Amino acid sequence: MVVDVLATIPSPPQGVWHLGPLPLRGYAISILIGIIVGLVWARRRYAARGGDPDLILDVAIAVVPAGIIGGRLYHVATDYQKYFGPGGDPWQAFNIAGGGLGIWGAVLLGTLAGWAVVRWRGVPVAPVLDAVAPAIIIGQAIGRLGNWFNQELYGRPTDVPWGLEIYERVNDAGIFAPVTGHSTGTVLAVVHPTFLYELLWNLLVAAVLVWADRKFRLGGGRVFAGYVAGYTMGRFWIELMRSDPATLVFGLRINTITSTVVFLIAVFVLWRLRGRHREDPAYVRGDRDDDDPDCCGDSAAAAAHSEPAAHDVDTQHKDS
Repeated sequence: MVVDVLATIPSPPQGVWHLGPLPLRGYAISILIGIIVGLVWARRRYAARGGDPDLILDVAIAVVPAGIIGGRLYHVATDYQKYFGPGGDPWQAFNIAGGGLGIWGAVLLGTLAGWAVVRWRGVPVAPVLDAVAPAIIIGQAIGRLGNWFNQELYGRPTDVPWGLEIYERVNDAGIFAPVTGHSTGTVLAVVHPTFLYELLWNLLVAAVLVWADRKFRLGGGRVFAGYVAGYTMGRFWIELMRSDPATLVFGLRINTITSTVVFLIAVFVLWRLRGRHREDPAYVRGDRDDDDPDCCGDSAAAAAHSEPAAHDVDTQHKDS
């Protein structure tokens, strides 16, 4: 059925292009760009806190594959019927390029991998988490474009002017192929672009985190906890708009339940970390081992003035 509206957002006519035998997938490219942008910004933020930016590269080597594996495991576990139910293909569980990464599993396993690397390097974990938090959610925002290319994870039908057109896609043999095919020009539905809602929400959360970090000189993991709370708050209401099949728990989508639980945990952590301020550069670098984590926050401003080199680094990167 073709739906006529005054103005809509078109989907890409296809999500996969071929450069000779090499398939270029919009989903994978979006995630890759998100990782690169997030990595560059995370290095700048960590350097501004007085840390060694090369540490972020070491962390990324562990976090990126761990995040992809964790994200896929969560997706397969919560949508197992697609792969192991009637008519499912278990081998498709390994087809990451075809779409399907659960952010919850990606953040959990990625954070654990990053924590292991940072502890191995002998530097405090909290400053690293606070430095990378806005960069992570920026990377998530860019990665959401992958859902646009794959025509997936959209919302209910709508007639709002910014509705998203979902095209009929077929392969070269004329067989329906929503991810790998090309558009026939037929609009199957106009839906809420929930990928766009989440993209914009993520950008807003990143802006709020940077503002709060600068104004209140947050430390002790408060920026990271704020990232988790901010993201889950948006994911909660966005999940309520989606209509694609999903595993239900107590009649609710499992991601709605997960968002609620993780949000409450993040708010509790923020409350427990209240009063923690940005650590001084010597502590961030691991040059001083303090038994009391609060000692560094109270001296952050003084350290910034008493150590010109560290102050210059912070000023140089104040726009990060």
